[in-house]
Amino acid sequence: MKLVRYGEKGAEKPGLIDRSGQLRDLSAHVKDLTGEAYSPESLKKLAALDPAALPAVSGKPRFGAPVTGISKFVAIGLNYSDHAKETGADIPSEPIIFMKANTSLSGPNDPVEKPRGSTKLDWEVEIAAIIGTRAKYVSEADALNHVAGYCVCNDVSERAFQIERLGQWTKGKSHDTFGPLGPWLATKDEIKDVQNLSMWLDVNGQRRQTGSTKTMIFSMAKCISYVSQFMTLLPGDVITTGTPPGVGLGMKPPTFLNVGDVVTLGIEGLGEQRQEIVAA
Repeated sequence: MKLVRYGEKGAEKPGLIDRSGQLRDLSAHVKDLTGEAYSPESLKKLAALDPAALPAVSGKPRFGAPVTGISKFVAIGLNYSDHAKETGADIPSEPIIFMKANTSLSGPNDPVEKPRGSTKLDWEVEIAAIIGTRAKYVSEADALNHVAGYCVCNDVSERAFQIERLGQWTKGKSHDTFGPLGPWLATKDEIKDVQNLSMWLDVNGQRRQTGSTKTMIFSMAKCISYVSQFMTLLPGDVITTGTPPGVGLGMKPPTFLNVGDVVTLGIEGLGEQRQEIVAA
């Protein structure tokens, strides 16, 4: 299934995209796509529905992030070797964990704010997992059994805040709108091999990132297992897992986003996003 939340911000409804691409309403079957809705039992019930019997939604409504009410938004840094190299960082010996504020979660096509005082606003196409069952001390072999599905994430970053200011990466990663997610969550059965998906990102129509999840240093399963050693992952939690090369910080000279720029990005099987940069 491809599950979505659609409608105006703060009033989203649950829906799914059927095989023909038609958006259909799920409101009669689930109140919203929270962590509880992504439990195996809930997904089994939704999968048993006949999409053709669900109300079709007309027009092109806004999509929100495909999950709400999360307990945490976890991210993995420097998880593609070429990206680590372009930023001048060493290849990590274990996954680098940082947090994005839950309030950074945003719809896939919502505007991205350039924060006040921002000078180095950057882009990062990433694949994210949404957790379906509680995960604590899970093995790498069992980790993907705790995943409800996958989606596109733009790990928007303000590099001056992230690197040049005191403290941890979180404040360069957590401004409102810095976590566009979606357009949909693809359940695991939609994705044949999560470690072999092509991914791309353009800025103003010019290709900046081209990559594949097969070049991740630490696999999706490894990332989830590793994080679960340090914190309990709850249903609905988001883990985004790093970006391939081509970020603005790595360009020569470094190039960053300004108000009016348009970022488009996508991952094979997981859809596409589009964001315009606006002033905060």
